[in-house]
Amino acid sequence: EVDFWIIPIIQGFVQIEELVVNYSDSSDEEKSSPETPPQESTCVDDIHPTFLVALISRRSRHRAGMRYKRRGVDKNGNVANYVETEQLIHVHNHTLSFVQTRGSVPVFWSQVGYRYNPRPRLDKSENETVSCFRAHFEEQLKNYKKQVIINLVDQTGREKIIGDAYLKQVLLYNNANLTYVSFDFHEHW
Repeated sequence: EVDFWIIPIIQGFVQIEELVVNYSDSSDEEKSSPETPPQESTCVDDIHPTFLVALISRRSRHRAGMRYKRRGVDKNGNVANYVETEQLIHVHNHTLSFVQTRGSVPVFWSQVGYRYNPRPRLDKSENETVSCFRAHFEEQLKNYKKQVIINLVDQTGREKIIGDAYLKQVLLYNNANLTYVSFDFHEHW
């Protein structure tokens, strides 16, 4: 009976745009040339010339906090600064969805101090982390069935300790629905 008084809200972002894809053999320069006569735009499909694109990002209420102040996982498996972003495309009465999640590395770690980019440290042992890591990914796999983890931490610098702990937990968890990829974007910068 109180549902009437409850307003669902999210901390996040929503944008929905209607788009049209026009195909033409002429270049942008030819289109803008005064000598070129105007041409009628043609679409991929004249029956349904538009499609909708939506982007929805939702931030979790669990373990929210400032960067460098809130890190890692808690005893319930919630990771710091977790965000789920869904991209939706609606075309020809079909809706396609791609979901990407991001969050802090699900081990017990922190960065202490007030200077910019303080050195990370592990706060609990490998054995103390196992159950919380497991709780995090059991929830992820329940919601999304399969997961591809892309580890973006620096694999050689000061973040190496976190990356190594993450990989060790993935190996201990040993779940066929979890794929681990390490991508050190510092090497590709």
